[in-house]
Amino acid sequence: MTEDIRDRAVAIYDRFTHEHHDRRTLLREMTLLTGSALAAEMLIGGLAASPAAAAVVAVDDKRLKTFPDARVPVAGGKPIKGYVATPRGQRPRATVLVFHENRGLTPHIQDVARRVALAGFFAVAPDFLSDAGGTPADEDQARAMIGAANLDTIVAEAAGAVRHFAGAGTPPTRVGVIGFCWGGALVNRVAIAAGDRLSAGVAYYGPAPDPAEAAKVATPLLLHYAGKDTRVAQTGEPWVAALKAAGKPVEAYTYPGVDHAFNNDTSAQRYDKAAADLAWSRTIAFLHRYLDA
Repeated sequence: MTEDIRDRAVAIYDRFTHEHHDRRTLLREMTLLTGSALAAEMLIGGLAASPAAAAVVAVDDKRLKTFPDARVPVAGGKPIKGYVATPRGQRPRATVLVFHENRGLTPHIQDVARRVALAGFFAVAPDFLSDAGGTPADEDQARAMIGAANLDTIVAEAAGAVRHFAGAGTPPTRVGVIGFCWGGALVNRVAIAAGDRLSAGVAYYGPAPDPAEAAKVATPLLLHYAGKDTRVAQTGEPWVAALKAAGKPVEAYTYPGVDHAFNNDTSAQRYDKAAADLAWSRTIAFLHRYLDA
């Protein structure tokens, strides 16, 4: 496969996952690109996340305690579904909320939560599809549910979770958030909504808010962008510029030659190990800098 065809395939798939959600349109466009329905299906399979992909941190890793059916307190004290991971035998340094992609609380995001826990944090991954019954197994259905969800309600729930965990300890604990794609966009919005109760935010390729909102941000942000991801870059670049102009503590990195979702190791075609490893090392260092007491 030439690089040009691959890049065009990624663009087609991203339009499907973030815009029209019509699988028949996806298959038709991929078939026109590859020349056959079989080749199109194989390419789509490589771009899609695979629920069967091996976890980086095993579900039963003995270094951790996990709670797959946790209840996460959010706005007004109402709990939603979630997944929790915490280091076994040690007091976590702080709480880190992990915000999922537009496929919901998948095994991959649970794996990310375990990675965060291994770095010494109390990791909480809320399921923001809880109000609609929870994340379904069908990722197309999950994307449709995300599209139909009330974003203002979700931002309020996420900010409520930040406030809950920030005030849960004695003394109060520090809280960070990390999010990917849709969840990365949520990080930016929670950085506006949660005020100074949020101590650090990390967004991976998350579409940004209106730059006029930058003055409301009260927490340090680390923003990761993919070099080929023009859809997100057109919002991310003015957002970063506005944050810097407002004097906000922000670090932004663009990883050349990689695609949107480069951190997701369950997508064979888009995952980039070198970029993902570098971004992750920066992420953990950033969280320790702002969350360690």
